[in-house]
Amino acid sequence: MSELLIKAVLAYCLGAMVGSLIIGRLRGVDIRTLGSGNAGATNALRTQGKAVGLAVLVVDLVKGWVATAWLARWSLPVVLPAAPALAVWAVPVCGIAVMLGHVYPAWFGFRGGKGVATLLGVLLGVSGWLLLVFLGVFLITVMACGFVGLGSMLGAAAVAVAVALGHFTPRVPLLTLTVTAALLILYTHRGNIARMRAGTEARARRLWLLRRSAA
Repeated sequence: MSELLIKAVLAYCLGAMVGSLIIGRLRGVDIRTLGSGNAGATNALRTQGKAVGLAVLVVDLVKGWVATAWLARWSLPVVLPAAPALAVWAVPVCGIAVMLGHVYPAWFGFRGGKGVATLLGVLLGVSGWLLLVFLGVFLITVMACGFVGLGSMLGAAAVAVAVALGHFTPRVPLLTLTVTAALLILYTHRGNIARMRAGTEARARRLWLLRRSAA
């Protein structure tokens, strides 16, 4: 088995350790039956409180960081290292795999979260600048219209654009990672898109600053 395949499997298994579902089981609840039904930090915050929401965010972010900052760069024992041309794909492969594990966790019925917190960890392991791009666009969007889901989608898209227009290396592997992540975030937020079109999407009123200005 190749080094990249082993790392992809390990990253997927890491991603499948969904913070809200693990913490929820310890508390005797399945967060997928509460609130929006999403197994993510936002729903955990709304249904379980700030402490649980923060804990879920940390767990899901850390596993994304571990996948790209540590696992992707780890020299596996007793495994022939990948050729240099393939080795540059270790970070994107692990980044995509850890997000897929979070969204489709095998031991939780393939029903996980939307992947945003895990993407934050992935970006942190790749480049702090890319993380800042995401957070900047996310905060501006949420402050302007109050939609957390829209902020997540635009933030992920902005990261892909930043890599496409910037001087990040290795260019093609990172562009593959960020474009794939943006498409995955878009797909996992299809319900949010439908609710925004129907006018039923909830808003983060504490962060929706333009509403306050108009009030």
